[in-house]
Amino acid sequence: MNATIRLQREDFDAAAESAKLSRGRTDIGALVTFTGICRDNESGHGVAAMTLEHYPGMAEEEITRHVKDAQARWPLMGVTVIHRYGRMTPGDNIVLVVTASAHREAAFEAANYLMDFLKTKAPFWKLEERPDGKNWVDAKSADDEAAQRWRT
Repeated sequence: MNATIRLQREDFDAAAESAKLSRGRTDIGALVTFTGICRDNESGHGVAAMTLEHYPGMAEEEITRHVKDAQARWPLMGVTVIHRYGRMTPGDNIVLVVTASAHREAAFEAANYLMDFLKTKAPFWKLEERPDGKNWVDAKSADDEAAQRWRT
């Protein structure tokens, strides 16, 4: 399986990354792409910017571990995970998950699994800039509840 995992400050091109994963492959029947985007409102308050911090080395290792787990769970032909760090403003891309499989169910399930992991277990921290100051974002119980479905 072809797997690409990158943590970077720079923006990414979701279409180009998807094309790169599937280029020349006639066995891929489904390609699922998810892009997370910085928004200007969170839980009823304005957001001017968000800064994402990560634990270098550990973040890549944890994402790799979960990509391998996704490969063991579903018949994947390729995965791309790109997660940005640094300061982002509303409208900026944050994260990209692309999964490829012969069939759509596996591609969708693997993409959901990887996003649930990234939201709950990946070593990233978010600092929001709001009109009333800066605040570190706490983990959300709804994200933890969503991730529970993957426990075996």
